[in-house]
Amino acid sequence: MALEEGKVYHAHVERYASDGTGVARVDGMVVFVHGAIRGEDADICIEHVGHNAAWAHIVTLHTPSPARVEPDCPHYHQCGGCQFRHMTYEEELNAKRQRVEDALHRLGGLDVPVSAIHGAQDTQGYRNKVQFPVSGDGIGYYRARTHQVIDIPHCHLQPRVDSVCRQVVADWMKQYHIPAYQEKTGKGLVRHLYLRTNQAGQALCCLIVNGKQLPHAQELVEALQTAVPSLLGLVLSVNTRKTNVILGTEYHTLWGQDWLEETLCGHTFRLSVPSFFQINQPQTQVLYSRAVEFAGLTGAETVVDLYCGIGTISLTMAEHAAKVIGVEVVPQAIEDAKENARRNGLADKTRFLCGDASQLALQLEQEGVTPDVIVVDPPRKGLAPDVVDTIARMAPPRVVYVSCDPATLGRDLKQFAALGYAAQRAEAVDLFPRTAHIETVVSLSKI
Repeated sequence: MALEEGKVYHAHVERYASDGTGVARVDGMVVFVHGAIRGEDADICIEHVGHNAAWAHIVTLHTPSPARVEPDCPHYHQCGGCQFRHMTYEEELNAKRQRVEDALHRLGGLDVPVSAIHGAQDTQGYRNKVQFPVSGDGIGYYRARTHQVIDIPHCHLQPRVDSVCRQVVADWMKQYHIPAYQEKTGKGLVRHLYLRTNQAGQALCCLIVNGKQLPHAQELVEALQTAVPSLLGLVLSVNTRKTNVILGTEYHTLWGQDWLEETLCGHTFRLSVPSFFQINQPQTQVLYSRAVEFAGLTGAETVVDLYCGIGTISLTMAEHAAKVIGVEVVPQAIEDAKENARRNGLADKTRFLCGDASQLALQLEQEGVTPDVIVVDPPRKGLAPDVVDTIARMAPPRVVYVSCDPATLGRDLKQFAALGYAAQRAEAVDLFPRTAHIETVVSLSKI
């Protein structure tokens, strides 16, 4: 019998989906139950029925899980930023481990357990970067599965200084009648508020605007300086395109400097607004330590780091290897990587190349580079098939895969297996507590 939208059914929640939603089975159909926890029995109301699955919410909870807790954020049920505030952190880690193991097994065809999941010591205030959308409704986050902005005075994932900056900008917009950007019409000025912080408590503020000028900029600078003594600079990012891409391609420093410094694994990195840097510094150090251990470095190896960004993994590996070659498609990131290597005394042990990962991997192969280890840390879409092919042709004894998406990780590991690389070990590192995201490190060996 087909499920009916708006009708209530009894369900037992068996496990979790990749986004943290509870998964039940009703009359033979998979049902994703918002806010449910594994092991719970509940009456659920069907919201939508698709071809192969349905979506529902809880009407009556009959047997609450011992892991259920009262969410500590008043915006949790409206905001789409967090997915796990209704359960203990221990249960959240269980859900994330299950997600990675499911992906390795179902998508990768692998029988490799997640031997460890490294939880965060601090699940609050860990984000060192935030991009708040701005609209006529306020400055905050999008409501789940919409582009409606929920005005959020303080987010538990952000350091307190971000909330202060946010309030200053909100008050300034109201006082000087600065219009927010409207997605539908393309009119209005302020699109996003971007904030970057470091472990030293310093902050960098950027406004992304639909125009070339910022009226009453001096008044904003003065208000921010007064409220946030640790502010290093205010930057304007020009984005006049009708797009969902947040940052523009043109930057103007309105006051102070357009960068801040952060330390990671004993190295110092200079971060501008567009620089990629993991958002949880303490947990990133855990992630990179696992990658170094999986690489099995003795000090004599040549390492190729594909998708190297500004060189964070490259420099960490360079401390333990003979030479590291970093590859990245973003020109500014490569320049930053070279400067970071110089600043940290590792320029003589590193080489950075700008270009597409597959093309430059092929170039290195043609140069006769024989890496002992290849490290990949790709974006969420994972590796292109030709990158996997090229890595296999270069035949390194070991590959270390750092992944931010278990699904594409499982897909890519299946291709590696077909080309003679066996996954030996997998560990997960939680860089994003209270959200559904999870990082995984996998070591592969040539068979």
